[in-house]
Amino acid sequence: MAKPALPKGTRDFLPAEVNRRNYIFGVIEKVFRKYGFLPIETPAMEALDTLLGKYGDEGDKLLFKVLNNGDYLKDANDEAINQRDSNALVRSISKRGLRYDLTVPFARFVVMNQNEIQLPFKRYQIQPVWRADKPQKGRYQEFYQCDVDVVGSESLLYEAELVSIYHEIFKTLGIGVKILINNRKILYGIAEAAGIADKFSDMTVAIDKLDKIGLNGVTAELQARGLNEKQIQTVVELINIPSFEALSYHQAFSASESGKLGLHEVNRVFDFLKNTAVDDLVFDITLARGLSYYTGCIFEVKVDTERHPEIKMGSIGGGGRYDNLTGSFGLPGVSGVGVSLGAERIYDVLVELNAFPKDVDEAVKLIFLCFDAEALVYAFGLASQLRSGGISCDVYPDPKAMNKQMNYANKRGIPYVAIIGANEINRQTAMLKNMITGEQEEVNAGQLINRMQA
Repeated sequence: MAKPALPKGTRDFLPAEVNRRNYIFGVIEKVFRKYGFLPIETPAMEALDTLLGKYGDEGDKLLFKVLNNGDYLKDANDEAINQRDSNALVRSISKRGLRYDLTVPFARFVVMNQNEIQLPFKRYQIQPVWRADKPQKGRYQEFYQCDVDVVGSESLLYEAELVSIYHEIFKTLGIGVKILINNRKILYGIAEAAGIADKFSDMTVAIDKLDKIGLNGVTAELQARGLNEKQIQTVVELINIPSFEALSYHQAFSASESGKLGLHEVNRVFDFLKNTAVDDLVFDITLARGLSYYTGCIFEVKVDTERHPEIKMGSIGGGGRYDNLTGSFGLPGVSGVGVSLGAERIYDVLVELNAFPKDVDEAVKLIFLCFDAEALVYAFGLASQLRSGGISCDVYPDPKAMNKQMNYANKRGIPYVAIIGANEINRQTAMLKNMITGEQEEVNAGQLINRMQA
């Protein structure tokens, strides 16, 4: 008999964990709706052609491929098998893949449903995605993303709106964050200044790893990707410029229309936000977002280590502007911008901060404990009244040893018990006990409902 096991990078969730996750999703969804975004859903699987080539070489390696149904080797590429060329082989044995993110499926959705939606179209989506990444703290192979996007407008108002959404969500959750902003056009200006416009993708992939491998690691990777010492020196010099203002006046961008436009776009986002409550937006020239479809402003959210020095966590959100993602599906010229929240990492941060509201863990407010079968029938009727009043409650089904029943209530963390015996049935009451303070009082049905609603 096989030993029960989970695939690496996946998890089961116990009831308390599900309640906490649903709390996070509820906060996020409420803010999304407040800003006028509408919900959609897409399938877990997409055609592999939909996914490949949208995330860059690094992203493509992390796609989970789904084998064709039936005899998947029947049409396999024999030459690829003989040469052990997995990239060539996969095209012949797999036509589908698990979605890597929610953005590319959304672009496909927009193209296929363009006659059913109104542009600009504002959507949100809360669903799982899969990545064949190395599992580690805060990083899983199956995890939920919470995406919010707008397509059909180039207005930078939407970048500012997405920053506001980030700010409001994390403020509501009680997590201090820094919302980082950069622009891919600024990064392209750096590539132009270094004379490596043809290696723009190589540069951004390397810079995107700065937090993980440090500046020396980035330098080594740039060397490995074919950049010479002078080119690397220019890149390093520019990403070390300390402020947005200093970068704005740097001579390196004097001949780069792309770089100047990127600086203008970032400045415009700050202009939109200057009369709002947003106070956690920070420009970061080293922010690169390695995915190849980003074309304008890019964002990343990190826990503010000054406020939460005990938290060691990577990014808990990110996204950006993509000008022509729908073009690969036959609908060019539709600009979009969107951001995502990493629900799994947000969960881990809230656990470490002990920041979940106490009532989130109180899935059941009260449980009825009974001395005999007659009391069980009476308790069932009382429970029905409470449930009709919107109060979550339970009835222990085995009216035997009271110690066993109390122990059950304790282990479940239920804050109140209502004890029923012959005396309570005769007086049409219940003995209500607070499991935290130990206080007891005899109450009738109406009083019981009022206590629980309070």
